[in-house]
Amino acid sequence: MRKEVKRYIDKADDRTVQMVYAMLEAEQQYDFWDELPNAVKADIDEAIKQADAGKLLSHEEVMKKYKKWLTK
Repeated sequence: MRKEVKRYIDKADDRTVQMVYAMLEAEQQYDFWDELPNAVKADIDEAIKQADAGKLLSHEEVMKKYKKWLTK
């Protein structure tokens, strides 16, 4: 597949090459994780640790527990 893409790039006009280059640059530079506040990152890391340890509640359990808050 890489060889095929390279052949397309070699045959493409300058405008197409610039567009492909811009897409690749944008993808490499942006990672939403880098934009998150440290407190949010820490909370996510803690949630992953809890999930890995099996400390989870099913959707049904959560809905049952907080049912009173769901009524209008």
